[in-house]
Amino acid sequence: MVSEQYKIMLNLGNNLGFIFGYFLFTTLLFLILAALNKLPTTLTYFHLMAITIVITFLGKIIHRVLK
Repeated sequence: MVSEQYKIMLNLGNNLGFIFGYFLFTTLLFLILAALNKLPTTLTYFHLMAITIVITFLGKIIHRVLK
């Protein structure tokens, strides 16, 4: 039987892993696009964060719909 504390820690670990991965991916994407001069001058890191979070949420919505 899985204890309640184990479920809480597993959920916390999943959420922290997602947040860490999200920021790592967004940062690397921004640095690569900036190094290759593929970013418009008006696009900032925060705009790229918004774009990637929208793509992530759309993916989660599609996953739930298809489930």
